[in-house]
Parts: sequence; C-alpha cells; structure tokens
Amino acid sequence: MSIDGRCPLRATKTVMGASDVLSRRTLLVAPAVLAFAGTAACAQEGGSIKMMGSRTLVAYLTRSGNTRVIAETLQRKLEATLFEIRPARAYPADYEQHVAQAERERQAGFEPPLAARVEDIVTYDEIFLGLPIWGTTAPAPIRSFLKAHDLTGKRLRPFITHGGYGVGSAPDVIASHAPRSNIEPAFVMEADQERRTLNEITGWLGRIQS
Repeated sequence: MSIDGRCPLRATKTVMGASDVLSRRTLLVAPAVLAFAGTAACAQEGGSIKMMGSRTLVAYLTRSGNTRVIAETLQRKLEATLFEIRPARAYPADYEQHVAQAERERQAGFEPPLAARVEDIVTYDEIFLGLPIWGTTAPAPIRSFLKAHDLTGKRLRPFITHGGYGVGSAPDVIASHAPRSNIEPAFVMEADQERRTLNEITGWLGRIQS
C-alpha cells in the first residue's frame, strides 16, 4: 500500500494456463464451491490479491490449478484477500518427479521455506485454507504455512481437493500445526485427475506396445 492509500504497481506473473482451460474448470468446480461458501483490491506477486479492509483470507496451495479455481471463486464471492502459498524453491514441473519429491519430504518431515508470508496475518479473523492431497496427507508447504503464522483464535476453514483417495491424514496435520485455531469441518471434493490420466496413458501404451 502506498502512502496515499493507492495500490503500488507491481509486475505480476501469469499463474494459470490457457483461458479456456480455466473457464472449463471454473464451470465444473464453482457450483460445489458455492455450497461451501474491502472495497479496493491490490494485485500482489504470485497471483495474490489484497482486499483492503477484508477480515477474511483465502490462502491456497495448488499444483494443477484445481485448488486455485476454488480459491479464486471464494475470493470473489467473499470479497476476501487471496494469497498463494508457494515454496521458495519450486517443485519439478514433471508430475512423477513432483510426486517423488513430495514423498521424500513427507517421509523426512521436511517443511520447506516459503517464497512469502502473510505479513498482516493478525488483521484476519477467518482463514480459508486450500490444499490438494499429496501422498495421502497435507503437502509440506502447508505445514510450513501453518508453522510460519500465528493463527491463535482464528477461524480456520480448510478446503481440500484429492484424486480419489480421500483426505488421508490431512485433517490431523492441520490440527497439529494450528492447535490454537478454531478449525471448522473441511470442504472436500475430488478434483485432481493427474494420477488417473497418467495411469490411463500408461495402460494405453502398454496395450499398443505389447
């Protein structure tokens, strides 16, 4: 925020894929989100949006974009501040390499440094926390986010996407890493199709190459 109350200009990078893919995802996901669910906005780095005067924060981690669609829908409907949780070092773009790294971090209990924190976390009363399920649990950057912010007394509303195997231990991870927050029941939906797509392609190649 600049000293005259206007939003400072920043260079922002594109965080979504083609617009037609976003539109299709929005049409598919939005109806379910609406069942779950300031006056001025500033664009922030990493696709985040700061709503002046908002007491609600939507913080999310995404890989394929599904969790982002839910987060952005919530942000618009609630006129909330949007914050993308990103590790300081990006995960591999390749899906299998990404999965392998996430599994190593899970086994080691590693909590990676984040690219940014919510500096004014004290100003928010309600936090919607969005995350996909990685390896039957909450991703390592989610643990980092919860450890890095004091959520004492805040209402925490998780929304979770998964690829068909449920939420695993994610609720327990959230509870253990935000013990002094008031955690509401999570909104859960199956959304991530990457693993299923990979399995279908692998099976197809196995058939045509045998």
